[in-house]
Amino acid sequence: MRPVLLAFWVVIACSHPPAPSAPALGDGRWRPVGHEPPPPARDRAVTISIVGTNDLHGALERLPLFAGFVANLRAARAADGGGVVLVDGGDMFQGTLESNLGEGADVVKAYNRLGYAGVAIGNHEFDYGPEGPAATATGPNDDPRGALKARAHEARFPFLASNIVDNVTGSRILWPNMPGSTMVEIAGVKIGIIGASTESTPYTTMPANFAGLRISPPAQALVDHATALRSQGANLIIATMHIGTSCKQFDQPDDSSSCDKREELFKLLNDLPRGTVDVIVGGHTHAGVAHRLDGVAVIESYAQGRAFGRVDVTVGPDGKIADVHIDKPHLMCPLDKNFNPAPVADCHLGDYEGKPVTPDPEVQKIVDAALARAGERRQEKLGVVLASIVKRAHSAESPEGDLFTDLMLEARPDAQVALTNGGGLRADLPAGTLTYGALFEALPFDNRFAIVELTGKDLRTLVTSNLSHGGGILSWAGLTARARCKAGKLDVQIQVGAKPLDEGASYQLATSDFLASGGDGVIGRLKLPESKIQVTDTIIREAVADVLRGWKASSRAAIDPDRLYSSARRRLDYQGTRPVACSGSPSPPDADAGKEPGP
Repeated sequence: MRPVLLAFWVVIACSHPPAPSAPALGDGRWRPVGHEPPPPARDRAVTISIVGTNDLHGALERLPLFAGFVANLRAARAADGGGVVLVDGGDMFQGTLESNLGEGADVVKAYNRLGYAGVAIGNHEFDYGPEGPAATATGPNDDPRGALKARAHEARFPFLASNIVDNVTGSRILWPNMPGSTMVEIAGVKIGIIGASTESTPYTTMPANFAGLRISPPAQALVDHATALRSQGANLIIATMHIGTSCKQFDQPDDSSSCDKREELFKLLNDLPRGTVDVIVGGHTHAGVAHRLDGVAVIESYAQGRAFGRVDVTVGPDGKIADVHIDKPHLMCPLDKNFNPAPVADCHLGDYEGKPVTPDPEVQKIVDAALARAGERRQEKLGVVLASIVKRAHSAESPEGDLFTDLMLEARPDAQVALTNGGGLRADLPAGTLTYGALFEALPFDNRFAIVELTGKDLRTLVTSNLSHGGGILSWAGLTARARCKAGKLDVQIQVGAKPLDEGASYQLATSDFLASGGDGVIGRLKLPESKIQVTDTIIREAVADVLRGWKASSRAAIDPDRLYSSARRRLDYQGTRPVACSGSPSPPDADAGKEPGP
């Protein structure tokens, strides 16, 4: 390629449409490079505070609180001549009734007000599909990425996508306001921001909405964009990405011994030349990180607005980084005895940066309007009472998984077996009268029922494969399994409807369209013909709600979680933990390690 053309594509890759002026809540000092005159030369060091959020999943109620923390920090940096840059690691929208009703539009409104400089694109950013109620395209005029593009159009900040590739062109997607990277200038410091998405995206969102796209290796994309940004004078490079890990201890940022090195983030760092990026804001694993990993300051702050992360970078007069300080994840509300954040109404914010934290009233107006639209539906009582919390689990059998698969099977009496994935369960069900809003938070995805015709041999493959790998558990109704090691091999005895599995027989399986169409790589490995899969128009959550409404005024209206599940009578009865391996039979690679639960 000629040098002139190469330069052209570098500019295209690192640019995006001009953004409107920074919102009122911002400190008024950051603008995209090229939109303000160059600042005077600095004669002293400045502090840039990088604040990271991730995996909000539509938890709008937390944003006014967060805005109060950000306002205090911006005031502190304004006083010392520094600045604040706010970025997000993706999965912003999907997860609550009030957010889903507007397909994430209210999250974008609040983020505009907060003054974000850039966000990564998470796998669940693709969940809404076309604009409107349909979760996937229903005709040739439907754009399966329509809702995502609409949110990017409304944003005053770029949606950064360095490694999402169009299969037709073979190049990075070139959608409006979705560059691979951007550059902002804060307190005289040029800051490059690059976005990256997890390689598991294709099978942790609705596969139909990602068709025609692929994820390229993120390390090379980061190198390409960082090189271009450095050539444009970037003093500091931030990678905001829907890629993460999980750490347990935060007292020693340089001690990574408590971090899970099997996660995707560590593979990326291994492939990334040192010095490519200075700070990473991660996401996807819903965990905490506040560590220096391979020389890079990395933060990740759980999920659902529980916390935020912060890295303070001191930049000297010569434009070089002089110091990096990593804060622990900052919980905005204290946790209750079940390690859940306190309700917003009970949250005492205290002080931050030497001042009381006050929720932002303008962000509150956005949230109140969204809550009002969802209010009546959210408060609907479904007619059942839970004696205590019905807990979910991602990687092990849980009371909630057993309850929901039982409800799925009751909703589809034409099936003998029901199946869902641990990642499809997104919140515990609280004790007391069950509302539609609480049900929605546990099952936020608009997945439809799919009826899959398969053989007993296929069912055995699904069960044994899930036992032999880690990651997300498969929850079953109508099926039980007992797995034991015999002569160095795993022997799995399966029953369907209290009868031994017949591998030659045909069974009807009720599951989600997500799993039936290849999501999480579960049913997809069976390579069933399309004629064996019937996708319905019935949303699983709505069918489950109807079943629960039918229990009203009956003995089933009182639900005791202790009767749903007992470790002494598990539906999947196996020794030890998954992946299950027998002596003389090595444990297979954990194909699900590092993958965020899908819908």
